[in-house]
Amino acid sequence: MTDANELIKNFNTGREQERLELKYKKMRSNAFVFLRGTCHVFYDRLPKENIFIDAPLVWCCGDLHLENFGSYKGNNRLTYFDINDFDEAALAPLTWDLVRLLTSILVGSISLGIKKKDAQLLGNVFLTSYRSTLSMGKSYWIERETADGRIRRLLDNLRERKRSTFLNKRTDTLKGKRQLKIDGQRALPASSHQFDVIAEFMEKYAKTQADPNFFHPIDIARRVAGTGSLGLDRYIILINGKGHLDGNYLLDLKASSPSSLVSHLKVKQPKWQTESHRTLELQSRMQAVSMSFLESVNIQKKDYLLRALQPAEDRIVFDRSINSIDELENILHAMGKIVASAHIRGTGRDGSAITDELIKYCQKNQWHTQILAYADNCAKQTNEDWKSYICAFDDGFFNS
Repeated sequence: MTDANELIKNFNTGREQERLELKYKKMRSNAFVFLRGTCHVFYDRLPKENIFIDAPLVWCCGDLHLENFGSYKGNNRLTYFDINDFDEAALAPLTWDLVRLLTSILVGSISLGIKKKDAQLLGNVFLTSYRSTLSMGKSYWIERETADGRIRRLLDNLRERKRSTFLNKRTDTLKGKRQLKIDGQRALPASSHQFDVIAEFMEKYAKTQADPNFFHPIDIARRVAGTGSLGLDRYIILINGKGHLDGNYLLDLKASSPSSLVSHLKVKQPKWQTESHRTLELQSRMQAVSMSFLESVNIQKKDYLLRALQPAEDRIVFDRSINSIDELENILHAMGKIVASAHIRGTGRDGSAITDELIKYCQKNQWHTQILAYADNCAKQTNEDWKSYICAFDDGFFNS
Protein backbone atom coordinates (compact mmCIF):
# COMPACT_ATOMS: atom_id res chain seq x y z
CA MET A 1 0.00 0.00 0.00
CA THR A 2 1.36 3.41 -1.00
CA ASP A 3 2.21 5.70 1.89
CA ALA A 4 -0.60 8.26 2.36
CA ASN A 5 1.84 11.11 2.97
CA GLU A 6 3.57 10.52 -0.36
CA LEU A 7 0.17 10.43 -2.09
CA ILE A 8 -0.81 13.73 -0.46
CA LYS A 9 2.45 15.48 -1.30
CA ASN A 10 2.44 14.31 -4.92
CA PHE A 11 -1.22 15.21 -5.42
CA ASN A 12 -0.71 18.77 -4.18
CA THR A 13 2.49 19.46 -6.09
CA GLY A 14 2.26 22.74 -8.00
CA ARG A 15 -0.42 24.35 -5.84
CA GLU A 16 -0.04 27.85 -4.46
CA GLN A 17 2.12 27.56 -1.36
CA GLU A 18 0.37 30.00 0.96
CA ARG A 19 -3.07 28.43 0.65
CA LEU A 20 -1.59 24.93 0.50
CA GLU A 21 -0.02 25.54 3.92
CA LEU A 22 -3.45 26.50 5.23
CA LYS A 23 -4.82 23.24 3.83
CA TYR A 24 -2.12 21.14 5.47
CA LYS A 25 -2.67 22.90 8.79
CA LYS A 26 -6.45 22.32 8.62
CA MET A 27 -5.96 18.66 7.81
CA ARG A 28 -3.92 18.19 10.97
CA SER A 29 -6.76 19.42 13.19
CA ASN A 30 -8.92 16.27 13.12
CA ALA A 31 -9.58 13.12 11.11
CA PHE A 32 -12.79 14.45 9.58
CA VAL A 33 -11.06 17.47 8.05
CA PHE A 34 -8.29 15.13 6.90
CA LEU A 35 -10.92 12.98 5.15
CA ARG A 36 -12.35 16.07 3.45
CA GLY A 37 -8.93 17.10 2.19
CA THR A 38 -7.83 13.70 0.87
CA CYS A 39 -10.52 12.43 -1.48
CA HIS A 40 -7.78 11.03 -3.76
CA VAL A 41 -6.30 9.00 -0.88
CA PHE A 42 -9.72 7.63 0.06
CA TYR A 43 -10.24 6.14 -3.40
CA ASP A 44 -6.69 4.84 -3.53
CA ARG A 45 -7.56 2.92 -0.36
CA LEU A 46 -11.00 1.74 -1.58
CA PRO A 47 -11.23 -2.08 -1.28
CA LYS A 48 -11.08 -3.91 -4.61
CA GLU A 49 -14.22 -5.90 -3.85
CA ASN A 50 -17.14 -6.74 -6.15
CA ILE A 51 -19.46 -4.38 -4.31
CA PHE A 52 -17.31 -1.47 -5.57
CA ILE A 53 -17.04 -2.89 -9.10
CA ASP A 54 -20.35 -4.51 -9.99
CA ALA A 55 -22.83 -2.00 -8.55
CA PRO A 56 -24.87 -0.02 -11.13
CA LEU A 57 -23.15 3.01 -12.60
CA VAL A 58 -24.53 6.40 -11.60
CA TRP A 59 -23.40 9.98 -11.76
CA CYS A 60 -21.67 10.29 -8.39
CA CYS A 61 -20.86 13.42 -6.42
CA GLY A 62 -17.50 11.74 -5.82
CA ASP A 63 -16.63 13.66 -2.67
CA LEU A 64 -19.74 12.87 -0.67
CA HIS A 65 -19.42 13.60 3.05
CA LEU A 66 -21.52 15.14 5.81
CA GLU A 67 -20.57 18.73 5.03
CA ASN A 68 -20.99 18.60 1.25
CA PHE A 69 -24.69 19.36 1.65
CA GLY A 70 -26.03 22.88 1.97
CA SER A 71 -28.53 25.52 1.01
CA TYR A 72 -28.59 27.67 -2.12
CA LYS A 73 -31.01 29.74 -4.17
CA GLY A 74 -32.13 28.05 -7.37
CA ASN A 75 -32.78 29.71 -10.70
CA ASN A 76 -36.50 29.63 -9.81
CA ARG A 77 -35.74 31.88 -6.77
CA LEU A 78 -36.58 29.17 -4.23
CA THR A 79 -34.02 28.05 -1.65
CA TYR A 80 -33.05 24.36 -1.59
CA PHE A 81 -31.02 22.02 0.59
CA ASP A 82 -29.03 19.63 -1.59
CA ILE A 83 -25.57 18.28 -2.44
CA ASN A 84 -23.47 21.37 -3.11
CA ASP A 85 -20.02 20.30 -4.34
CA PHE A 86 -19.41 18.47 -7.61
CA ASP A 87 -15.69 19.04 -8.23
CA GLU A 88 -15.04 15.29 -8.06
CA ALA A 89 -18.22 14.18 -9.88
CA ALA A 90 -17.82 11.21 -12.23
CA LEU A 91 -19.54 8.11 -13.59
CA ALA A 92 -18.91 5.40 -10.98
CA PRO A 93 -20.62 2.53 -9.13
CA LEU A 94 -23.22 3.97 -6.76
CA THR A 95 -21.50 2.30 -3.82
CA TRP A 96 -18.58 4.75 -4.12
CA ASP A 97 -20.71 7.69 -3.01
CA LEU A 98 -22.35 5.64 -0.27
CA VAL A 99 -19.19 4.27 1.33
CA ARG A 100 -17.60 7.72 1.43
CA LEU A 101 -20.63 9.28 3.14
CA LEU A 102 -20.89 6.38 5.59
CA THR A 103 -17.18 6.67 6.35
CA SER A 104 -17.57 10.39 7.04
CA ILE A 105 -20.26 9.63 9.65
CA LEU A 106 -17.94 7.25 11.48
CA VAL A 107 -14.90 9.52 11.22
CA GLY A 108 -16.95 12.58 12.19
CA SER A 109 -18.47 10.90 15.25
CA ILE A 110 -15.70 12.32 17.46
CA SER A 111 -16.52 15.89 16.41
CA LEU A 112 -20.18 15.14 17.12
CA GLY A 113 -19.34 13.69 20.50
CA ILE A 114 -21.26 10.48 19.86
CA LYS A 115 -20.35 6.85 20.43
CA LYS A 116 -19.42 4.51 17.61
CA LYS A 117 -22.64 2.52 18.01
CA ASP A 118 -24.65 5.72 17.50
CA ALA A 119 -22.58 6.57 14.42
CA GLN A 120 -23.31 3.11 13.06
CA LEU A 121 -27.01 3.65 13.76
CA LEU A 122 -26.88 6.93 11.81
CA GLY A 123 -25.17 5.17 8.91
CA ASN A 124 -27.96 2.64 8.84
CA VAL A 125 -30.57 5.42 8.91
CA PHE A 126 -28.92 7.06 5.90
CA LEU A 127 -28.65 3.81 3.97
CA THR A 128 -32.24 2.77 4.75
CA SER A 129 -33.52 6.12 3.55
CA TYR A 130 -31.38 5.89 0.41
CA ARG A 131 -32.66 2.39 -0.43
CA SER A 132 -36.27 3.32 0.29
CA THR A 133 -36.10 6.34 -2.02
CA LEU A 134 -34.24 4.45 -4.73
CA SER A 135 -36.79 1.61 -4.63
CA MET A 136 -39.52 4.09 -5.55
CA GLY A 137 -37.55 5.24 -8.60
CA LYS A 138 -38.69 8.82 -8.05
CA SER A 139 -36.56 11.82 -7.12
CA TYR A 140 -37.44 14.22 -4.32
CA TRP A 141 -36.23 17.66 -3.34
CA ILE A 142 -35.94 19.58 -0.10
CA GLU A 143 -36.94 23.24 0.06
CA ARG A 144 -38.52 25.23 2.84
CA GLU A 145 -42.01 23.75 2.55
CA THR A 146 -40.82 20.14 2.38
CA ALA A 147 -38.11 20.38 5.08
CA ASP A 148 -38.38 19.74 8.80
CA GLY A 149 -36.15 19.68 11.86
CA ARG A 150 -32.80 21.45 11.73
CA ILE A 151 -32.88 21.70 7.94
CA ARG A 152 -36.23 23.54 8.13
CA ARG A 153 -34.83 25.90 10.77
CA LEU A 154 -31.80 26.56 8.58
CA LEU A 155 -33.99 27.43 5.60
CA ASP A 156 -36.36 29.50 7.74
CA ASN A 157 -33.47 31.53 9.14
CA LEU A 158 -32.25 32.32 5.64
CA ARG A 159 -35.49 34.21 4.98
CA GLU A 160 -34.32 36.81 7.48
CA ARG A 161 -30.78 37.08 6.10
CA LYS A 162 -30.22 40.38 4.33
CA ARG A 163 -27.71 41.05 1.56
CA SER A 164 -26.29 43.94 3.58
CA THR A 165 -25.48 41.63 6.50
CA PHE A 166 -23.95 39.08 4.14
CA LEU A 167 -21.79 41.78 2.51
CA ASN A 168 -20.75 43.31 5.85
CA LYS A 169 -19.19 40.00 6.94
CA ARG A 170 -16.95 39.92 3.88
CA THR A 171 -16.25 43.58 3.18
CA ASP A 172 -15.28 46.84 4.86
CA THR A 173 -16.70 50.22 3.92
CA LEU A 174 -14.35 53.11 3.18
CA LYS A 175 -15.56 56.52 2.04
CA GLY A 176 -18.96 55.14 1.09
CA LYS A 177 -17.57 52.24 -0.96
CA ARG A 178 -17.07 48.61 -0.18
CA GLN A 179 -13.79 46.75 -0.36
CA LEU A 180 -13.06 43.11 0.37
CA LYS A 181 -12.04 42.24 3.93
CA ILE A 182 -8.55 40.71 3.83
CA ASP A 183 -8.62 38.69 7.05
CA GLY A 184 -6.44 35.66 6.27
CA GLN A 185 -9.44 33.45 7.04
CA ARG A 186 -11.70 33.98 4.03
CA ALA A 187 -9.55 36.16 1.83
CA LEU A 188 -5.90 36.90 1.08
CA PRO A 189 -4.58 39.82 -0.98
CA ALA A 190 -4.25 39.31 -4.72
CA SER A 191 -0.98 40.35 -6.34
CA SER A 192 -1.13 43.33 -8.70
CA HIS A 193 -0.73 40.93 -11.63
CA GLN A 194 -3.55 38.66 -10.42
CA PHE A 195 -5.77 41.68 -9.83
CA ASP A 196 -5.16 43.03 -13.33
CA VAL A 197 -5.75 39.67 -15.03
CA ILE A 198 -9.06 39.03 -13.27
CA ALA A 199 -10.22 42.64 -13.60
CA GLU A 200 -9.50 42.56 -17.34
CA PHE A 201 -11.45 39.31 -17.68
CA MET A 202 -14.42 40.72 -15.75
CA GLU A 203 -14.54 43.84 -17.91
CA LYS A 204 -14.61 41.68 -21.05
CA TYR A 205 -17.17 39.35 -19.49
CA ALA A 206 -19.36 42.31 -18.52
CA LYS A 207 -19.58 43.43 -22.14
CA THR A 208 -21.21 40.11 -23.06
CA GLN A 209 -24.00 40.59 -20.49
CA ALA A 210 -27.33 42.40 -20.82
CA ASP A 211 -26.31 44.81 -18.02
CA PRO A 212 -22.52 45.33 -18.30
CA ASN A 213 -22.41 47.75 -15.37
CA PHE A 214 -23.74 45.02 -13.04
CA PHE A 215 -20.53 43.00 -13.50
CA HIS A 216 -18.07 45.89 -13.22
CA PRO A 217 -15.33 44.73 -10.75
CA ILE A 218 -14.73 46.83 -7.64
CA ASP A 219 -12.26 44.64 -5.73
CA ILE A 220 -10.56 41.26 -6.09
CA ALA A 221 -8.85 38.96 -3.57
CA ARG A 222 -7.66 35.37 -3.34
CA ARG A 223 -10.40 33.31 -1.74
CA VAL A 224 -9.83 30.84 1.11
CA ALA A 225 -12.61 28.24 1.18
CA GLY A 226 -13.12 24.50 1.41
CA THR A 227 -10.41 21.99 2.20
CA GLY A 228 -9.63 19.69 -0.72
CA SER A 229 -9.39 22.55 -3.23
CA LEU A 230 -7.15 24.82 -1.14
CA GLY A 231 -4.08 25.75 -3.13
CA LEU A 232 -5.91 25.87 -6.45
CA ASP A 233 -6.35 29.24 -8.15
CA ARG A 234 -9.42 30.88 -6.60
CA TYR A 235 -10.72 34.42 -6.24
CA ILE A 236 -13.52 36.35 -4.60
CA ILE A 237 -14.71 39.26 -6.73
CA LEU A 238 -16.74 42.23 -5.49
CA ILE A 239 -18.83 43.62 -8.35
CA ASN A 240 -21.04 46.68 -8.79
CA GLY A 241 -24.31 44.75 -8.85
CA LYS A 242 -27.24 47.11 -8.43
CA GLY A 243 -24.90 50.05 -8.08
CA HIS A 244 -25.33 51.04 -4.44
CA LEU A 245 -23.63 50.09 -1.18
CA ASP A 246 -25.94 47.23 -0.29
CA GLY A 247 -26.59 46.27 -3.90
CA ASN A 248 -23.08 44.97 -4.56
CA TYR A 249 -22.61 41.28 -5.34
CA LEU A 250 -19.85 38.76 -4.65
CA LEU A 251 -18.60 36.19 -7.16
CA ASP A 252 -16.49 33.08 -6.68
CA LEU A 253 -13.99 32.23 -9.44
CA LYS A 254 -12.46 28.79 -8.97
CA ALA A 255 -9.96 26.88 -11.12
CA SER A 256 -11.17 23.45 -12.21
CA SER A 257 -9.17 20.23 -12.07
CA PRO A 258 -9.85 16.60 -13.05
CA SER A 259 -11.89 14.35 -10.77
CA SER A 260 -9.60 12.31 -8.52
CA LEU A 261 -11.92 9.32 -9.00
CA VAL A 262 -11.10 8.85 -12.68
CA SER A 263 -7.62 7.40 -12.21
CA HIS A 264 -9.16 4.68 -10.01
CA LEU A 265 -12.03 3.86 -12.39
CA LYS A 266 -12.07 1.45 -15.30
CA VAL A 267 -15.34 3.00 -16.47
CA LYS A 268 -15.17 5.04 -19.66
CA GLN A 269 -15.98 8.70 -19.00
CA PRO A 270 -17.49 11.13 -21.52
CA LYS A 271 -15.12 13.49 -23.33
CA TRP A 272 -15.97 16.74 -21.62
CA GLN A 273 -15.08 20.02 -23.30
CA THR A 274 -13.32 21.12 -20.09
CA GLU A 275 -13.29 20.06 -16.44
CA SER A 276 -15.49 23.04 -15.54
CA HIS A 277 -18.01 21.90 -18.16
CA ARG A 278 -17.99 18.47 -16.48
CA THR A 279 -18.69 19.99 -13.07
CA LEU A 280 -21.34 22.33 -14.44
CA GLU A 281 -23.16 19.61 -16.39
CA LEU A 282 -23.15 17.04 -13.59
CA GLN A 283 -24.25 19.58 -11.00
CA SER A 284 -27.14 20.47 -13.31
CA ARG A 285 -28.07 16.78 -13.69
CA MET A 286 -27.88 15.85 -10.03
CA GLN A 287 -29.31 18.84 -8.18
CA ALA A 288 -33.08 19.28 -7.90
CA VAL A 289 -32.84 22.79 -9.39
CA SER A 290 -29.77 24.52 -10.82
CA MET A 291 -28.11 27.39 -8.96
CA SER A 292 -29.17 30.85 -10.04
CA PHE A 293 -25.76 31.79 -11.48
CA LEU A 294 -23.09 29.28 -12.47
CA GLU A 295 -20.91 29.42 -15.60
CA SER A 296 -17.82 27.83 -17.15
CA VAL A 297 -15.22 30.40 -18.22
CA ASN A 298 -11.68 30.47 -19.59
CA ILE A 299 -8.99 32.94 -18.51
CA GLN A 300 -5.61 32.87 -20.22
CA LYS A 301 -6.19 29.27 -21.28
CA LYS A 302 -7.10 28.21 -17.73
CA ASP A 303 -10.42 26.61 -16.88
CA TYR A 304 -12.65 28.15 -14.16
CA LEU A 305 -16.14 28.02 -12.71
CA LEU A 306 -17.71 31.41 -12.05
CA ARG A 307 -20.66 31.61 -9.69
CA ALA A 308 -22.48 34.01 -7.41
CA LEU A 309 -21.88 33.87 -3.67
CA GLN A 310 -25.35 33.99 -2.16
CA PRO A 311 -26.77 35.11 1.19
CA ALA A 312 -28.86 31.93 0.90
CA GLU A 313 -25.79 29.68 1.07
CA ASP A 314 -25.27 27.88 4.35
CA ARG A 315 -24.76 24.40 5.74
CA ILE A 316 -25.26 22.39 8.88
CA VAL A 317 -22.11 22.25 10.98
CA PHE A 318 -21.70 18.79 12.44
CA ASP A 319 -20.39 19.44 15.93
CA ARG A 320 -21.54 19.04 19.52
CA SER A 321 -24.18 21.74 19.10
CA ILE A 322 -26.31 18.94 17.64
CA ASN A 323 -26.93 17.18 20.94
CA SER A 324 -29.77 14.87 19.99
CA ILE A 325 -29.47 11.53 18.19
CA ASP A 326 -33.06 11.98 17.01
CA GLU A 327 -32.06 15.26 15.37
CA LEU A 328 -29.09 13.60 13.69
CA GLU A 329 -31.31 10.75 12.49
CA ASN A 330 -33.65 13.30 10.91
CA ILE A 331 -30.76 14.94 9.05
CA LEU A 332 -29.30 11.63 7.84
CA HIS A 333 -32.74 10.46 6.71
CA ALA A 334 -33.03 13.62 4.58
CA MET A 335 -29.53 13.11 3.19
CA GLY A 336 -30.40 9.56 2.16
CA LYS A 337 -33.33 10.90 0.13
CA ILE A 338 -31.15 13.63 -1.38
CA VAL A 339 -28.40 11.24 -2.55
CA ALA A 340 -30.84 8.69 -3.97
CA SER A 341 -32.67 11.47 -5.79
CA ALA A 342 -29.43 12.80 -7.26
CA HIS A 343 -28.57 9.32 -8.53
CA ILE A 344 -32.04 8.87 -10.02
CA ARG A 345 -31.92 12.21 -11.88
CA GLY A 346 -28.81 11.12 -13.76
CA THR A 347 -30.09 7.74 -14.90
CA GLY A 348 -29.77 6.58 -18.48
CA ARG A 349 -27.31 9.27 -19.54
CA ASP A 350 -23.82 8.78 -20.97
CA GLY A 351 -23.47 5.24 -19.67
CA SER A 352 -25.32 5.48 -16.35
CA ALA A 353 -27.78 2.75 -15.38
CA ILE A 354 -31.48 3.18 -16.03
CA THR A 355 -33.85 3.63 -13.09
CA ASP A 356 -35.12 0.05 -13.29
CA GLU A 357 -31.58 -1.23 -12.71
CA LEU A 358 -31.24 0.92 -9.60
CA ILE A 359 -34.59 -0.30 -8.26
CA LYS A 360 -33.60 -3.93 -8.83
CA TYR A 361 -30.21 -3.44 -7.17
CA CYS A 362 -31.55 -1.76 -4.06
CA GLN A 363 -33.88 -4.70 -3.46
CA LYS A 364 -31.00 -7.14 -3.10
CA ASN A 365 -30.49 -8.31 0.46
CA GLN A 366 -26.78 -8.35 1.20
CA TRP A 367 -24.98 -5.35 -0.24
CA HIS A 368 -26.21 -2.80 2.32
CA THR A 369 -24.83 -4.80 5.26
CA GLN A 370 -21.56 -5.34 3.38
CA ILE A 371 -21.10 -1.65 2.66
CA LEU A 372 -21.62 -0.74 6.30
CA ALA A 373 -18.80 -3.14 7.19
CA TYR A 374 -16.53 -1.72 4.49
CA ALA A 375 -17.25 1.82 5.72
CA ASP A 376 -16.05 0.76 9.16
CA ASN A 377 -12.78 -0.49 7.62
CA CYS A 378 -12.40 2.72 5.59
CA ALA A 379 -12.92 4.80 8.74
CA LYS A 380 -10.21 2.85 10.57
CA GLN A 381 -7.84 3.33 7.62
CA THR A 382 -8.61 7.06 7.50
CA ASN A 383 -7.79 7.42 11.18
CA GLU A 384 -4.53 5.50 10.72
CA ASP A 385 -3.57 7.68 7.76
CA TRP A 386 -4.42 10.82 9.73
CA LYS A 387 -2.22 9.77 12.67
CA SER A 388 0.62 9.11 10.23
CA TYR A 389 -0.05 12.49 8.65
CA ILE A 390 0.24 14.26 12.01
CA CYS A 391 3.72 12.79 12.53
CA ALA A 392 4.81 13.71 9.00
CA PHE A 393 3.38 17.23 9.32
CA ASP A 394 5.09 17.82 12.67
CA ASP A 395 8.38 16.50 11.27
CA GLY A 396 8.23 19.05 8.44
CA PHE A 397 7.61 16.52 5.63
CA PHE A 398 5.26 18.92 3.84
CA ASN A 399 7.44 22.03 4.21
CA SER A 400 9.37 21.63 0.98
